[in-house]
Amino acid sequence: MAIPNSFIMQLRQTADIEDVMSSYCSITRAGRNQKCLCPFHSEKTPSMVIYPDTQSFYCFGCGAGGDVITFIMKIENLDYPEAIRFLARRYNMAVPDEGGEDRAYQMRTRIYALNREAARFFHACLLSPAGKPGLDYLTNRQLTEKTIKTYGLGFAPQGWDHLISHLRSKGFTMDEMIAAAVVARSDRNGRVRFYDQFRNRVMFPIIDLRGNVIAFGGRVMDDSKPKYLNSADTPVFKKSRNLFSLNLAKTQVAARTLILAEGYMDVISIYQAGFHNVVATLGTALTEEQARLIAQYAEQVIISYDSDVAGQRASERAITLLSQAGVATRVLAMEGAKDPDEYIKKFGATRFKLLLEGANNPMEFELLKIKQTLDLSTDDGKLTYLRHGVAALAKLKNPLEREVYAGKLAEETGVSKAAILDQVGGVMKREQRAAKKREWNEIQSGRALYQDRVNPQRASNLKAAMAEEGILVYLLRNPDVVEPVAARLSPDCFATDFNRRVFTYIVAKTKEGLTVDLSVLAGELNPQEMGKISGLLAKSHELDNTKQQMLDYIKVLTELHDKPKPDELANAGDAELASYYEKLKKQKSGRS
Repeated sequence: MAIPNSFIMQLRQTADIEDVMSSYCSITRAGRNQKCLCPFHSEKTPSMVIYPDTQSFYCFGCGAGGDVITFIMKIENLDYPEAIRFLARRYNMAVPDEGGEDRAYQMRTRIYALNREAARFFHACLLSPAGKPGLDYLTNRQLTEKTIKTYGLGFAPQGWDHLISHLRSKGFTMDEMIAAAVVARSDRNGRVRFYDQFRNRVMFPIIDLRGNVIAFGGRVMDDSKPKYLNSADTPVFKKSRNLFSLNLAKTQVAARTLILAEGYMDVISIYQAGFHNVVATLGTALTEEQARLIAQYAEQVIISYDSDVAGQRASERAITLLSQAGVATRVLAMEGAKDPDEYIKKFGATRFKLLLEGANNPMEFELLKIKQTLDLSTDDGKLTYLRHGVAALAKLKNPLEREVYAGKLAEETGVSKAAILDQVGGVMKREQRAAKKREWNEIQSGRALYQDRVNPQRASNLKAAMAEEGILVYLLRNPDVVEPVAARLSPDCFATDFNRRVFTYIVAKTKEGLTVDLSVLAGELNPQEMGKISGLLAKSHELDNTKQQMLDYIKVLTELHDKPKPDELANAGDAELASYYEKLKKQKSGRS
């Protein structure tokens, strides 16, 4: 679908970048600009800056950058036309239709509609005679009718094509059902056959922040494997980027705290007990993307995983990822129950609230985990506890925290706090030496050298590339001089392909009558390339970018372009060499 440039420009003028980004990030003012934690990488100190004057953003940590459309492309995982439509819907603007919509957008729209219809079908089945096994299961798990309705729970009946038949009756094609991952295909003995992906399972619809059904989880009613089956990734769903029940929890985080549970039933049980700020991962361990998503809504997470060994390992991973995303963590220490669902059933919501309030911080969790496997009444037990405890304390960056927990270790083992802190200091020094050695090895191997993936030719053409970048920045800040510059500078003078492409595009769009700024580039460049250009603009904000500097940049490029390459000099004839040296003499005399 070719969306008119006039509409795109109107959309950019309407969709203020600060307004859009504040829906995803907690923004604070920094002089005339704003700053926030970057949602595209894990960090504790804000490194993303929003520039209202250019309607752009740039992260000085990971290099993400661009305009408002680029931001939506990255944060919502959309392509360029889809991001435009997304923003248009947000601001109630009708996108002009010029010859039909692109296939990717059509397919996403159809999958959303198909998933919604499938969810209705599963819910209706749950309340029908065919759904009795599923309803009995949910009733035995003590879920109320209200909770079942809140989560839109359903049942996929036993059989191979119940959903297929229903969706066909609603006008959906087999290709759409396969794309939505609700139907599977089998090729056996030369015969192709299609069948319902979910059969004899209680169904949990997965709903995104906009209220779209994007996928399903299913819990089997017999001994079949797997016990839980989740939708595969589709054009509208990525497991690693979504959280179960965040659509309900996002309105319940006034205290900026989320409860992170392990599975669907834990979440629903906690929600029904009155704690609505609860979410879960989707059949996988917590991912970096999910940790960053959580950071957009919470400053603290209470990890409420199962109390078994697997649950403890998952808790350790979650602590690390959430810490990297700048989110504080505490960990529930459940006794007398294997998971939150069982705990609430046995002890009630009031006891669970007390459990939440007394949740351990990461160091308390780590020390408790070590201690549970040891007998501290023996010397061997104390020594092992001290060895692991000292290693844990050495990871703490705050010296006050090290003091406090060294004191606790001293009380539990009878060893002086000073001796423990001395051991901690020794471990920290060894770690620092090892880190420096690793860094030196990386430098020697070349792995530590910066690699520009957007413009890989930059390193070998540094002088030219820096001049090219200065010209591009000047043109984007002064679009009225594009044509005069284009008359003096040929794209052939550019040494790097990426900068040449950007320059050529700026000139072409200017000839079409457009005023070229960062936003106009979004239709031509991918998000990584937009980040590169945004970075150049961001880093030039505090620098003078004068006309004389731009003219100097042009001179650098033309001289470098006219300078023969080493292989050309080697193969040049006498006349060519004489001409070249005469030219050099004139250039030198002109400088003196």
